[in-house]
Amino acid sequence: MIVQKCMSKKVELGKPEMTLFEAAKKMRDNNIGILPVEHNDRLVGMITDRDIAVRGVAEGVDPKKSKVSDIMSDRVLYCYEDQSLDEVAKNLGENKVRRLPVLNRQKRLVGILSLGDLAKSHLNPKQLEDTMCSLTNNHLDSGSLNK
Repeated sequence: MIVQKCMSKKVELGKPEMTLFEAAKKMRDNNIGILPVEHNDRLVGMITDRDIAVRGVAEGVDPKKSKVSDIMSDRVLYCYEDQSLDEVAKNLGENKVRRLPVLNRQKRLVGILSLGDLAKSHLNPKQLEDTMCSLTNNHLDSGSLNK
């Protein structure tokens, strides 16, 4: 199966100049945990609800004054909509990320792929287990999710 078949197509975007408060509110209102950050029609970063809590609030920054650009991850990992789920799941685990923006081959954002999307897909159960173990650093017995 390919990414396009199970990705979430509705994507909310953030802007570098948004405050952390505005980003958090957008996440709450849309029931999402990540915002791809765009500037001049380019993907320039990612910010998660965890980034806001850990890199922002826990460090004492004022969410109503601090900008998304102050704490966002500017290293943007992504996948393509026509890639296989097995390939992308392996990359998620290796990079220890739970969500990836999905691009078409013209490098336009077309969706988000999450672990939840993978869990609902027809991904090889062993590949899903390997991905989850890589993310959580837990070492389940081989095949334990297949029982």
